[in-house]
Amino acid sequence: MIRKILIANRGEIAVRVIRTCREMGIESTAVFSEADRTALHVQFADEAFCIGDAPSSDSYLRVDRIIETAKKAGADAVHPGYGFLSENGEFADRCAEAGITFIGPSGEAMRTMGSKTAARKTMREAGVPVVPGTEEGIDSDEEALGAAESIGYPVLVKAAMGGGGKGMRVVESQDDLAGALRTARSEAQSAFGDATVYLEKYLVEPRHVEFQVLADQHGHAVHLGERECSIQRRHQKLIEESPSCILDDALRNAMGEAAVRAAEAVRYTNAGTVEFIVDQDRQFYFLEMNTRLQVEHPVTELRTGQDLVRRQIEIAAGMPLPFRQEDVRLLGAALECRISAEDPNAQFMPSVGVVTRLSEPGGPGVRLDSGFCAGYEVPIYYDPMIAKLIVWAEKREEAIARMKRALGEYDIGGIKTTIPFHLRALSDPRFISGDYSTAFVETMGPDEDAGADERHIAAAFAAIMKHREARRAMPAGVGGDGSDGPPGSGESPWKLTGRREAMRRGR
Repeated sequence: MIRKILIANRGEIAVRVIRTCREMGIESTAVFSEADRTALHVQFADEAFCIGDAPSSDSYLRVDRIIETAKKAGADAVHPGYGFLSENGEFADRCAEAGITFIGPSGEAMRTMGSKTAARKTMREAGVPVVPGTEEGIDSDEEALGAAESIGYPVLVKAAMGGGGKGMRVVESQDDLAGALRTARSEAQSAFGDATVYLEKYLVEPRHVEFQVLADQHGHAVHLGERECSIQRRHQKLIEESPSCILDDALRNAMGEAAVRAAEAVRYTNAGTVEFIVDQDRQFYFLEMNTRLQVEHPVTELRTGQDLVRRQIEIAAGMPLPFRQEDVRLLGAALECRISAEDPNAQFMPSVGVVTRLSEPGGPGVRLDSGFCAGYEVPIYYDPMIAKLIVWAEKREEAIARMKRALGEYDIGGIKTTIPFHLRALSDPRFISGDYSTAFVETMGPDEDAGADERHIAAAFAAIMKHREARRAMPAGVGGDGSDGPPGSGESPWKLTGRREAMRRGR
């Protein structure tokens, strides 16, 4: 069994992996940049090493420094988390060359599924449906025009490598194609070091549904059900839920079997996610495979009772999966909201600064995966996601109510967060009914209550000041109850204001 794991990541996912290590009796080694010297994952780990300056290119993306640190610490395995080097085939290869177990798939599997054109070809051969599009990368504008005409507009220009919506453009007509190609190529080169792009049919207002798979080193693969990820902005997921409202048992079984075939086609091992697009006719198509643990993995954990990080570690250590497909039970409903340091009322601009206060939610069925604490300074160098709030309940409507309650309890001061956005989204009739698509966010419209919190606080402060001025004019002893509230009330106006605010936010 693995004895010590270096976590080549930061934030909430590093904390998440450390927790499972502790339960399994495995020592944990954290790495950190200068910007993360006081971060929560540094405090949680058994030991921690600085690997460079704040920019990720000088720290969390430095393969040489991470492997050198793993050797120095005596770690016999590396967990990459997600993002950074988690889908870097070279990193997996270098770990193997150094005699360090990489907790993830092989470099070969990553390279096959990391190239969307190669993955599409492999999926076709495995009998997994793919969105109509080009077989290879597009070399010229003339080739693109011919391909787009054959596919039919609208088309999607997509980077062959990477993900997260980078190097991706929707093209409605041939007049826009050349410009979209230039922009997508430039963005892909900058983000992934590869300017290759291809074309595929753009499906209007589809659903984005993914399946969690696990595959061991003994030829055994299973899926753990689906996660609906259609609530997204610029192809970045914001809310995930399971089960998906669009799937019935027949479609769920067909997609799950396709996900397992996809993993088996590349001899995949460890945890991975096969992502599908479902069109308005409920036809599904392979989108891509994420060869790592997903941000939204807790949704699956709450529905199945499985610790996916534990399973990752066991698989990497050569242990067989302890269950079969028929043993998987999917219970209740789960929701995840990604909490990011962004201002949803200012085009989701990043919000950096010091967290001045923090009150976290709890109660039945509530899980919080967080990577920060009060006093933490949110840096500008990394992804703005700072936590994930996940809930479980027996029924979907109960899960929605529980999430809204938990969001109402979550108070983060000093920075802007996406909590107000999530409260709006969960109250939207389209979400409540389950009748939504990937166009949900862009069709939400403006927030009519934007700025209400600031106005409420300012009004409350003014009322308190006015009340205190009035008390100073009262004869001594009036009120007589030691409070700052109305005479005889025994209530502080701060407390009354807090109650009104809690009621307004739906607590």
